[in-house]
Amino acid sequence: MDHLKETTIKKEKLFSGKIIDLYLEDVTLPNGKTSKREIIKHPGAVAVIAITEENKIVMVRQYRKAMEKVLVEIPAGKLDKGEEPMSTAKRELEEETGYTCESLTPLISFYTSPGFADELVHLFVANGLRKDTIEHQLDEDEFVDLLEVTLDEAQQMIDNQEIYDAKTAYAIQYLQLQALLRK
Repeated sequence: MDHLKETTIKKEKLFSGKIIDLYLEDVTLPNGKTSKREIIKHPGAVAVIAITEENKIVMVRQYRKAMEKVLVEIPAGKLDKGEEPMSTAKRELEEETGYTCESLTPLISFYTSPGFADELVHLFVANGLRKDTIEHQLDEDEFVDLLEVTLDEAQQMIDNQEIYDAKTAYAIQYLQLQALLRK
């Protein structure tokens, strides 16, 4: 597939932040012409599908400044430097929801916006979910409400645009498919 490859000829860091870095790259296109690419570098993230014994999906409701609205999402978070995705997933599940799990099963990894960002999200399914009795501390700039919803309620939240992000919509569709396959 080399005939599709773009080659970077110049790379300039425009911004370095707490979560992302922004680069401007000059590239040579497959046809020999040049173009510019704005690229966001992200350390990656995890998301967790967690189902209670009552067959409810564990979710969080939080304000997302980029969208200027409150969204409902599955538990998720950014990888810390040098941290393995499975460790991050266990940590984020516990911090955001107060749930722990016996194990995590990797489901899939996917790019969120490959046209301009390299963020890779690792999606896991939590097995052996338990509500922890210890109060867990969220990040100092993180405020969430815990929700436990049925699959039908989650679909209604998608219809009402309360669930509006790809990782959560993917998780709901995965659970719907699994329910259909069990019938």
